[in-house]
Amino acid sequence: MSTQNNRRLPWLIGGALLFILLCCACIILVALAAAFFTPSSSQGRPSQIELPPRIQVTPPAIPTPRIERVLPTPLAPIEPGAAEDAETAIYTNVYERVNPSVVAVRVIDAALLDQAPDPNIQPFFFNTGEGSGFVIDTAGHIVTNRHVILGAGRVAVQFYNGIQAIAEVLGSDADTDIAVLKVDPAGLDLRPVAFGSIDDLRVGERVLVIGNPFGNSNTLTTGIISALGRDLNLPDSPFRLPEVIQTDAAINPGNSGGPMLNARGEVIGVAFMLQSSTNSNAGIGFGIPVYFVERVSRAIIAEGRYQHSWIGIRGSTLSPVLIEELGLEVQAGALVQEVIPNGPAAKAGLRGGAESRTVEGVPFLVGGDIIIAIDEQPVRVFEDLLAYLGRYGEPGREVTLTILRDDRTEQITVSLEPRPEQLDQ
Repeated sequence: MSTQNNRRLPWLIGGALLFILLCCACIILVALAAAFFTPSSSQGRPSQIELPPRIQVTPPAIPTPRIERVLPTPLAPIEPGAAEDAETAIYTNVYERVNPSVVAVRVIDAALLDQAPDPNIQPFFFNTGEGSGFVIDTAGHIVTNRHVILGAGRVAVQFYNGIQAIAEVLGSDADTDIAVLKVDPAGLDLRPVAFGSIDDLRVGERVLVIGNPFGNSNTLTTGIISALGRDLNLPDSPFRLPEVIQTDAAINPGNSGGPMLNARGEVIGVAFMLQSSTNSNAGIGFGIPVYFVERVSRAIIAEGRYQHSWIGIRGSTLSPVLIEELGLEVQAGALVQEVIPNGPAAKAGLRGGAESRTVEGVPFLVGGDIIIAIDEQPVRVFEDLLAYLGRYGEPGREVTLTILRDDRTEQITVSLEPRPEQLDQ
């Protein structure tokens, strides 16, 4: 028994020593772990393990496109006395020069006063109209539209400086819608306009209109020439008005009769507005050509009326389809559809059409003469004939028509006569 105990004793001692060593090792490991992972009492978060320095590896440089943000250039502040831009200078210079020549026209007619249902609202039954006009000489003559003063009992004009004057209606012309007024020039600062020409006008040029839209006097509107060579039928005339200027400058009620100006401040036409469903500007306004203004106003001042010349035909422009349909050898011209009996053309032997034919839904009288020139000036469309007669025609003057008849070219001399008031005369 003692022998066995003696044999176990070394094993027991060795096991105890091994156990003690293991316990010490565990205690040391726990202490090390606590040193590294136990939260700091001052910061309340785990202490970081200090790592060895990182080795920085720089990759080879690869060029990349640089994107720069483009910012808008700030506008320079406007300094007093800075130079005006060219367009602004044109508008301001023309306005300052021409505005003193423009008047507001106010029409008063008390003929309807007795028809007012209540005396308290009688003023609303005055037949009142407004328009514009412009001074053409220092004698007190003013041009406006005929429809502005039509049926007027009294006409008053107001000048740029606020001075008002009663105006006399000297006369008017229904076929051009032009009227001439007369004021006493005594004590008035009358500044006549300068007349220009439509011959050198081009589509796209600047246009200025000064007038009295909706009663707002001395108003400038601007735009461009939208088209040239328009021909229009005016409300009170059976005849077409040629070479009308079309513009997008605002022309509203009250602008009618005011000057239409080029960039030099010269009158190229009289502004007028066709009636629209909204009774306001629709982006299309018109100007009566200046040569009519000069011719008609001179005649009214001298004689009280203007007498248009008359050739006595009804016609239309030869379209390519009509030329092909009729098998004609010409490329352009004016087809004579009807010759007015006992008129100048009839007396000269001009022939109208005798056969009715419909081309593209439009009825024509064909077989008549085709006018290709007047006084050696080409007639490409019927409006060319109207424009020539409007510019140069006078009662008693003879014009030479070059015509195509039965595939032959002929010349016929026509003596122009005064235009009748109605076509059926």
